[in-house]
Amino acid sequence: MLNLDQQVLRTDVTGMPLEWIGYQAAVRLIVLDQVCYALGSVLYRLHGGINASSGRRTEIPVNAIIATHGSHPDAHRFYDRYTPPLSNRALFRRDENLCLYCGEQFRDRELSRDHVHPIAQGGVDTWANVVTACKRCNNHKGSRTPEEAGMQLLAIPFTPTHAEYVYLQGRRILADQMEFLLAHFPRNSILRQRLTAAF
Repeated sequence: MLNLDQQVLRTDVTGMPLEWIGYQAAVRLIVLDQVCYALGSVLYRLHGGINASSGRRTEIPVNAIIATHGSHPDAHRFYDRYTPPLSNRALFRRDENLCLYCGEQFRDRELSRDHVHPIAQGGVDTWANVVTACKRCNNHKGSRTPEEAGMQLLAIPFTPTHAEYVYLQGRRILADQMEFLLAHFPRNSILRQRLTAAF
């Protein structure tokens, strides 16, 4: 049976990664002639009906990466001073599900968002001020700074770029999709260094 859970990476015509979509959305874009080119492996070959005049069965190949016509209206923001929305899922993935205080790895449900500079002391809920923490460490730290709590922060929080955020949103990213995304990460990207070391 065909596994239809694999996500397709959608880009704009310039190759800027935009989002992950399912096979149905990809087929809709292909049928509506919105795809200007496709890259990567063929994930699916979907079959339709038989053409009455040719007698051939319709087949729609769906590639791992599809580029759609036009460019994103906010594409310029993706390169300069873009701040992606903050979510626990993306935050935990940024920090590899590690508690950045004790260094242990946990499942999502055992983690929490910690504000390095606490909200109670004027801290803000932004990428640069939040880290992944296990619930035990977060409770111990409370409304104190790491220094006040006598805890060492194991890594400095950072704001991902748009392409990095698309990576953080992905599930089961294929090698060709990962290679494409990495090409859009900044050269000095912490995520780039981590991911290239893993390959």
